[in-house]
This record gives sequence, C-alpha cells and structure tokens, in this order.
Amino acid sequence: MTRSVSLRQVSKSFDTIVAVDNVDLEIEDGEFFSMLGPSGSGKTTCLRMIAGFETPTSGRVYLHGEDVTDQPPYERDVNTVFQDFALFPHMTVAHNVGYGLMVKKVSGPEAKRRVDEALGLVRLQGFEGRKPSQLSGGQRQRVALARALINRPSVLLLDEPLGALDLKLRQAMQVELKLLQREVGITFIFVTHDQEEALTMSDRMAVFNHGKVEQVGTPAEVYENPANEFVAGFVGVSNIVAGNLALLVRGSSEAFTVRPEKIALTDPARHPEASQCAVDGVVNSATYLGAFTKYRVAVGATHLVVISQNIGSQQGSVADDVGKAVRLVFDKDSCRPLAGTTEPTPVNAGVSK
Repeated sequence: MTRSVSLRQVSKSFDTIVAVDNVDLEIEDGEFFSMLGPSGSGKTTCLRMIAGFETPTSGRVYLHGEDVTDQPPYERDVNTVFQDFALFPHMTVAHNVGYGLMVKKVSGPEAKRRVDEALGLVRLQGFEGRKPSQLSGGQRQRVALARALINRPSVLLLDEPLGALDLKLRQAMQVELKLLQREVGITFIFVTHDQEEALTMSDRMAVFNHGKVEQVGTPAEVYENPANEFVAGFVGVSNIVAGNLALLVRGSSEAFTVRPEKIALTDPARHPEASQCAVDGVVNSATYLGAFTKYRVAVGATHLVVISQNIGSQQGSVADDVGKAVRLVFDKDSCRPLAGTTEPTPVNAGVSK
C-alpha cells in the first residue's frame, strides 16, 4: 500500500518540555488510524505537525512521499476537524460547508453541487438554511465534517472531535465516522484519549505515552498482545501479574498480563486442565453492570479483576458473592508476557496448575 503520512524521527520541544520524542510512524493510504494516549502524551502535537500548525524541532514529515516539514498548512493536502467544531455562528450550514470553496473562488453551480454532495455524505440534506445555534451537537459535528471534506483532502485530521458529545451520541458518531471514512476512502487520522473510540473505529492505532509511541498495531493486536505494562493498563482493563504470584501461577517470575474477561470464576474444588492455570482467592467486591458482573478477588496481598458475562437471568444480589472462596481459572494462552515489569507481588495463596 501507498504511505499517506510518514513521521521520521520527529521530535518537538517547547522550551525545556519534550512533547514528542523521536517518533516514527507510517500511515497507509485509506487507513483509519488512531493516535491514542492520555493528556500530554504527544498525540495532538503529532497531529498538529502533520497539519503544519507546529514545526518539528527535529525530524521530517512526509505526505504521500513528499517532504512537507517546512510547508505552511494551506499548502498541504490535509484538513482538520476540531473538538469545538469551529463553525461560524453567523453563517448558515450551507455557507459554513462551502466556506473553503469560497476561499478557493469556486462559485456558482459547481459550488452548490459540491455543498449538496458534502451535506449528502453526512446526511444533512434539508439543513442548508439553518444556523449552528439551531443544530444539535451531533449535527454541528456533521457540518464540521462536511466542511472539512468539501475540498477533497487526501488526509483528514480529527482532533478529539467527539469529546464534546454525550455518551450515546458519541457512540453513534463512532459508527457513523467509520462508515463515512469507508465511503469517501481517504485517510483519517483520529486523535483520542478514549480507548473505546480507538478500538471501535481504527484499522490500526498508535499508543502514546510521554511523547513516545509505545505500540502500533490493529486494535486486536494491541488489546490481545500489549507491548508493555502501560499499554496493558491503558487499553482496556488488565491484570498485571509479576514476582511471586507469577512464579506460583506459571512457574516463572516473568511478568504477564491476563484480561479480566479471560478468567473464569469457579468453585475451589474445580481442577484445571493441563492447558490452564488456576489460583485461589476470596471475592472482595462484586459490581452488577447489567450485561456482566465485575469481581475484585483478593489473592493473598494482591487483587485480580474478573469480568463475568451474565448469560442467565440474575437471581438475588451479587453482594451475596462477597466473601466467597473461589478458584480463578484461565488458559495459559491468555497470559501475555510483559517486558520491563519486574516488581515482586507479595502473595500467600493456594495455586493449582
């Protein structure tokens, strides 16, 4: 595939603060690529360097193989959608969407045709005459998308565009954004701190931390095979097992992670199969969450989180499970090694292998 965007040994410093530290990224043409990380991890600064709003302290930025590091934003074949939408409040929807065409001096029937086409893409036909104040949050977001797409950029940059929406609308827009990206077929680069957004929409994702990229991969690769403890803990919920507990469970003190949904909560008398690990503990807390129940199980001096799907009808209160002795059973294949996690985990627990 053709590379749409390349960052090569890119760093960015603001005085003594290193915001981006020697980042290398290759983003393919037509990908939905997410940059995921906590606030201050460098993801937005990377996006701004792709857009041309920031210049790297060192390293180079390429668009479709062309070095654009020193090009101003208006010369780059990209467009950006911001979290606050940045719509002109005095303009109608049609004028907001067509603003980029006006700047490029595209007018008349061609401009109207392209405005209509852009509004059709985001399903806002019939809203041409409304002002932003007359729209819902989701509709304003769609206007911002239409305005960004009307000039047909080869790359669309999205800086936490769903952050201002409520949960249900945000979830609906996640699906719509992915469908829109498939329809227009251009590269989307999406910045978010929300792991669910990244997992839901991405073809691939990069996990940022302290200005560095910790891991790049498909959502399944990053979730199922986290590169280190940070990725395991940031992308979803994970149990980090190290030191004595790891030694008891697997016969090695090498740290590993196991996802809560991979663990079965069973009777202490159950014997695991040869392909399984097991550890005994006591239920410390149980939280009913509708589709599943979240358990916190004390295993000696540490705790493991277990998520159990509520397949049958729930009888009674899950609080009745608190204090019960249980055996946690999980496949050995569910244990993913973690580099750089060597802290001992104090434990005094019975273990079956």
